[in-house]
Amino acid sequence: MKNTLSLTALTALVLSSMVGAGVFSLPQNMAEVASPMALIIGWCITGVGILFLAFSLLLLSRIRPDLDGGIFTYAKVGFGEFVGFCSAWGYWLCAVVANVSYLVIVFAAISFFTDTPDNIIFGDGNTWQALIGESILLWFVHYLVLQGVQTAAGINKLATMAKLVPLGLFIVLAFIAFKLDIFNADFSGIELGVPVWQQVKDTMLITLWVFIGIEGAVVVSARARNRRDVGLATVFAVCSALIIYILVTLLSLGLMSQAELADIKNPSMATLMVNLIGTSGNIIIAAGLIISVCGAYLSWTIMAAEVPYIAAQYKSFPKIFNKLNANDAPSSSLWLTNSAVQLSLVLIWLSGSNYNTLLTIASEMILVPYFLVGAFLMKVAFERHNKPLLAVGLVASVYGLWLLYASGLINLLLSVVLYAPGILVFLYARSQQTAKSPLKLVEKVAAFAIAITSIPALYYLMA
Repeated sequence: MKNTLSLTALTALVLSSMVGAGVFSLPQNMAEVASPMALIIGWCITGVGILFLAFSLLLLSRIRPDLDGGIFTYAKVGFGEFVGFCSAWGYWLCAVVANVSYLVIVFAAISFFTDTPDNIIFGDGNTWQALIGESILLWFVHYLVLQGVQTAAGINKLATMAKLVPLGLFIVLAFIAFKLDIFNADFSGIELGVPVWQQVKDTMLITLWVFIGIEGAVVVSARARNRRDVGLATVFAVCSALIIYILVTLLSLGLMSQAELADIKNPSMATLMVNLIGTSGNIIIAAGLIISVCGAYLSWTIMAAEVPYIAAQYKSFPKIFNKLNANDAPSSSLWLTNSAVQLSLVLIWLSGSNYNTLLTIASEMILVPYFLVGAFLMKVAFERHNKPLLAVGLVASVYGLWLLYASGLINLLLSVVLYAPGILVFLYARSQQTAKSPLKLVEKVAAFAIAITSIPALYYLMA
């Protein structure tokens, strides 16, 4: 495997995989559930949690440089075969759903240029015309990644720089137009009729969604030119994204009242830009969104293809996915991932689902893999009797548990249903191993519990 990705390429990969579609809808998404006070508290919690998660990834990349592949390998080495598989399976499903959401939102943005009230072509990205366009884009990016991860990463670097231009322009214009009296009008959200703490909880999956991709450099760490760049790229990208998100969210609440902001169409940044500079604002944001999402989609295609490949190397996924083509791209894994994305696009068209539905599913599936990163750092800290390491791992783990609690019962039941089919893949992968290490009792109990719980969970969700 070629070690070709520089610090700049790794940082661009992480930043691009985080800063995708979500940032352009943040003003409406956040205003819908929270007041300025709740948003400030929510971003403080998220900022601390996500920075400690980033530092956990940085520290683990330095302490255990032998664990190429990041969050899956941390879970497997730290907590056994089945937990490691669940981390890989949950992460891969998150990546598939994220890729579907990116394709859907791209064509929802293109509808700004093509649709009229009397002639809906792409709509919310779930029409038959959108399905055809999404499929063409899907297989074009598939072709790009087959040419090699380095080629795709180079294109992604350009897309990352391009997406920062409209975001920077919005932040500057919003700062100039910001009105403190609008921001303070209903500071604690009395009109929402929801306690501030519940408002904070309601922001959690949204704030997590815009940070999914934090682990991008770690996932492709085996391809890094310098292993020390992996952790640095993660921290640089997270700090940059956090500043962008906080500014976009809070400045928006000084342009329009919380109730008005909650009612506008997504991507809500487009409407705000129209108010700031006229109709050209719509074009700037829609074009920026399309470029941004295409860059994020390219990053996530790279990462989604890496996970089954790395998991197959560690014998957690079937052997067939442990293959590289002549360009050093994980071809079998890429075909599996993009076939799953294509099937999901057809289901989106048949069901009429939209971007917000996909956002929730993807955010939920990443919770367990993220929690296990902090938990593994705590385990390493205990083994080394290192209190500073233990403190970092503890905060990251508590943040992971808080997210699981804040996500709510319905989303937890949904995740159980999606984890259950993975047990069959896990058992098939184990059947291919000639020398199998025996599963621990706790792993057997966990697998049985997921399988059994998924039955009433599925019934509840359908009811």
